[in-house]
Amino acid sequence: MSDELTWELLHEVYGRMEADLLQTYLEAEGIPVQMIQEGAGRSIYPVTFGPLALVQLFVPKEKMAAATSLLKNYLDNQTTIATDEDGDQASGE
Repeated sequence: MSDELTWELLHEVYGRMEADLLQTYLEAEGIPVQMIQEGAGRSIYPVTFGPLALVQLFVPKEKMAAATSLLKNYLDNQTTIATDEDGDQASGE
């Protein structure tokens, strides 16, 4: 059995909701995701800030390039949406 790790850390987010969104997005594109969060952060009263809210998303090493590209696309779209909601010139006006 190999001691080599087969999963790599792709991204860290604060809060399970965003982690779940990212997991769903990546898995819809055929990339498996493993999430790791401190046990207390997933209690009946979810923690949304601080170190207990940190969720790490891991993907298989062989899928890292595709996952990184999809993550960049996701983050770029989040920035565009936030800018649109603030009423800034995201639409090119």
